[in-house]
Amino acid sequence: MPIRLKKFIGTIALIVLVVVYAVLATAYASLHLADASGWVHLLYFFFTGILWVVPAMLLIRWMEAKPKR
Repeated sequence: MPIRLKKFIGTIALIVLVVVYAVLATAYASLHLADASGWVHLLYFFFTGILWVVPAMLLIRWMEAKPKR
């Protein structure tokens, strides 16, 4: 696959990943943590804010990989 196509697909996938992840994380917090304390919210959003980096890192690594010949 050409590198430019790979980067284009990866960019679109990264945008979709971030938007979907943010919506799902916020929806879960709204439904299940509504009555929780501020510290629970802080910890939840701290960890979910970091957790999206793992799939994004794998996607970026795929985008940057040299084409096999």
